[in-house]
Amino acid sequence: MRTARDGAVLTVTLDRPDRLNAQTPATWTALADVGASLDDDVRVVVVRGEGRSFSAGLDRSLFSADPGTAGGLGELGRLPAEETQERIRRYQSGFRWLRSPGIVSIAAVQGHAIGAGAQLALACDLRVLTEDADLQLPEATLGLVPDLTGTSTLTELVGYSRAMEICLTGRPVPAAEALALGLANAVVPAAGLDKAVAALVAALTAAPVGASRETAALVRSAVRNDPEAQDAAERAAQTRRLAELVGGR
Repeated sequence: MRTARDGAVLTVTLDRPDRLNAQTPATWTALADVGASLDDDVRVVVVRGEGRSFSAGLDRSLFSADPGTAGGLGELGRLPAEETQERIRRYQSGFRWLRSPGIVSIAAVQGHAIGAGAQLALACDLRVLTEDADLQLPEATLGLVPDLTGTSTLTELVGYSRAMEICLTGRPVPAAEALALGLANAVVPAAGLDKAVAALVAALTAAPVGASRETAALVRSAVRNDPEAQDAAERAAQTRRLAELVGGR
């Protein structure tokens, strides 16, 4: 995995194209480290995959039942339950920071986004897909569950019954359907992915940083707040914005 910084924009690239950017525990640790190292000047994070796929999910070597495979499912399944859960919690931290206060995250998705790859795309605030892209959560069909924050983010986006169907069948969701369901913000030809992402980044960074961050925080809190709590959050945020605009108090 590599990162590149351009002013207020940080790009995180999965760079194992020969393995379709399959993920390992080292991937998740590296992602968590990126999140922990963010500074306040970063406003947008773009997550992308090198080559023809965004990410084909978990590296196949990790499916080994051999307990000697470091980070593999065999090793994980033989640990004490508390240790297994703590290790998964650390893995999840590589995904949760993508909705941290202060940033907006974009997944630029081409080709396949399967399993951990789909969950990484879902962890972002926004998704731009190419026409050949599809998202898939096949974990249940493999005897597992989505455990990298995918169930909550998917359900927020598409609702209870559709999320249930997508997770339990493990079927691919092609780009056109993803757009119709609200999983994708835009679908573009493969050759237009970079341009579309750049245009979205420009639009996101055009607003004053304070207003942008307060608005993003409100949208995030609206998912879980009841109306009364959300109204209060809006009042408090607007009070802060007005105070800053008139010189503070």
